[in-house]
Amino acid sequence: MTGKHIIFIGQVQGVGFRFTAFRIANRYKLTGFVRNAPEGTVEMLTQGRPDDIADCIRDIQDSFTGYIRETKIEEVTFNPQYTDFKITF
Repeated sequence: MTGKHIIFIGQVQGVGFRFTAFRIANRYKLTGFVRNAPEGTVEMLTQGRPDDIADCIRDIQDSFTGYIRETKIEEVTFNPQYTDFKITF
């Protein structure tokens, strides 16, 4: 199991991004969270199998083609405190 901290940059707030990311992450049985950041980006922490995380990110990017300008991805240590995937505020 691994973790990724992801920042989506672009027109990603007010377009259903968090709810779509939530649905996709749950499809892959990932844990973590997604939330809007004050500077207009969306922050996401995903944990699970590396292939599932990669597929999740790809599906989100495909769903928001034209809205995402940049995606920053950083590897993070797996944290067992996350037992499901949530939308946080």
